[in-house]
Amino acid sequence: MNSSNQAIRLQKFIAQAGVASRRKAEELIAQGRVSLNGKKVTEMGIHVVPGDEVRVNGKLIGSKLKRFTIS
Repeated sequence: MNSSNQAIRLQKFIAQAGVASRRKAEELIAQGRVSLNGKKVTEMGIHVVPGDEVRVNGKLIGSKLKRFTIS
């Protein structure tokens, strides 16, 4: 399984991390308060994969997004 199969939308990632609801996460993104791997994100539809660094208001957040290996 490659990482594209594990990708989720950024706003869902933020919600799963417990930072905000999905709708509030969309507002945070639109306001430019979210960064992905050091770059400010202001548009919806961006995907997060395991290993990506997500920050909200400069604070690193985590979530339940894990890596899985199928053998």
